[in-house]
Amino acid sequence: MPPTPTQLVWRGRNEAVLRIAAPALDLVLAAGDRLSRVVERDELDAPASRASFEQAEQRAVGPGQ
Repeated sequence: MPPTPTQLVWRGRNEAVLRIAAPALDLVLAAGDRLSRVVERDELDAPASRASFEQAEQRAVGPGQ
């Protein structure tokens, strides 16, 4: 079933808004990508805490258990 004239008008409006907002949304994505890379790099540089070792010991399961 083809779209009604009202649906076509709304689709055109939505596409126009997205075209206008696209550059700002691209900037948000680029900033988020940079931020995630910086945070990831900081996590790799930080030494592992004792709590992470304790959790690993608790998860260890021997044979037959």
